[in-house]
Amino acid sequence: MPRKSPTLPPLAFTDAEADTLLLGLSLVIAQGDEELAEVATDAADKIEAALPKPPELRAAQPTGATATRAKDIQAVLASAIAAERKLRLSYADKKGDATERVVWPISTELFEYAHALTAWCEMRGDFRNFRLDRIAAATPIADPMPRRRRALLAEWRARGLDAY
Repeated sequence: MPRKSPTLPPLAFTDAEADTLLLGLSLVIAQGDEELAEVATDAADKIEAALPKPPELRAAQPTGATATRAKDIQAVLASAIAAERKLRLSYADKKGDATERVVWPISTELFEYAHALTAWCEMRGDFRNFRLDRIAAATPIADPMPRRRRALLAEWRARGLDAY
């Protein structure tokens, strides 16, 4: 007789804990072998499905001053991701040229060489990864994203863009 697969009892995670778990799972998905990547994807999907929705029922997100320090930027990114709100980024490309972007943030990812914000870029009309160390400022925009974060994340993964 096959042995039942053990399951955990229901767990409650804070937003920060869930984001941390998803970040770790993204590393396993990107770097693990095929079996580990499949298990990590299943786990990430379960966490994503359990996250509270809709965003309009969440507490109001900060919309004040532009964040410019690394820790402040990460807090603004996490807040915008959770609230499914657009962001205006002041960003330096790989040549060091400054650019302004309006993005729909969907996740932060830890790639082999960089920690990045994954987002839909309005200027490019496509998904882009923005290295956190190149974001000079992040300003929340009150506008909600036109598409749900989970749908964007699924499309990003389906297109195989989850590698830096």
